[in-house]
Amino acid sequence: MNLTPNLTSFVMHFGEMGSRWGFNRTVGQMYALLVISAEPLTANDIAETLNISRGNVSMGLKELQSWQLVQVSHQPGDRKDYFRAIGSIWDMAKRVMEERRKREIDPTLSLLRDVLLDKPSNSQEQHAQQRLQEIHDLLESVTKWTNELQRLSPDNLNTLLKLSSGVGKVLDMKDKFIGKEERKESR
Repeated sequence: MNLTPNLTSFVMHFGEMGSRWGFNRTVGQMYALLVISAEPLTANDIAETLNISRGNVSMGLKELQSWQLVQVSHQPGDRKDYFRAIGSIWDMAKRVMEERRKREIDPTLSLLRDVLLDKPSNSQEQHAQQRLQEIHDLLESVTKWTNELQRLSPDNLNTLLKLSSGVGKVLDMKDKFIGKEERKESR
């Protein structure tokens, strides 16, 4: 597969973003290539296009399979494995959010719950536990919110995102209105 300069730039950038999502740069580049490819690719296609070793491709594909982001298929009369990105872009985003929750948020919540079960022995521990409780509560809220988002259809997610751009304005208007009402009451 020959990539144009623009597509090469996208694949390289996606690799950098992948490292922030929880997998390495090369795996991110491989995934980007599969996302933009119209046809499934073999491991050799990926290695040749990205100029990386076949072994690196094999390990990267296993990582992408563990994230459930790619699917293997076969073609009649061909013994090679063919790989393609699974689902829509929304499916990818949901999958990445779910994996990040399992790998990062859930263990943190578990640790926080354990720490918060202990009774503080002094004022410093009491202060620390109050802060840890705030972190716990925030992570619980974010987890509930993302779980709700993951239940929505792509159309409803799009609608929600469009609506959310105006939420800040509505909240600002509410604050101004409440502020005016409070000033009237205090007179």
